[in-house]
Amino acid sequence: MASIFSRIVLGEIPAYKVAETEHCLAFLDINPLMTGHTLVIPKKEVDFIFDLEEEAYLELMDLVRKVGRAIHSLGYAKRVGVAVIGLEVPHAHVHLVPINELHDLDFSRPKLSMDSSAFQKVAADIIMAMQAS
Repeated sequence: MASIFSRIVLGEIPAYKVAETEHCLAFLDINPLMTGHTLVIPKKEVDFIFDLEEEAYLELMDLVRKVGRAIHSLGYAKRVGVAVIGLEVPHAHVHLVPINELHDLDFSRPKLSMDSSAFQKVAADIIMAMQAS
């Protein structure tokens, strides 16, 4: 059975997309820890990030860098934390989370509540920031 991320790639489930390459996709986390929390995934479903072929891994990390820089430029927080957990969804993914303190990367914390218009604005802001860089 396809992961929820594969279903997003296929367009079966909507997402607030912020960047896309031939082999990777970046979209807002629907249960964000902080405003701007974004996931970057390979389009090909691979469970363990280190099982990605080298070229796919490098393309993923290149997009992580570009999206992370865009998020940082928006001033949501002092830094953008990077986390690869891989326990909840069996599809390699990188979390980009704006952070001010170490505890901002605590995934057991309560998530933000955002409505569709807030997600759309954040996605549009990240897209604009990427275009400006």
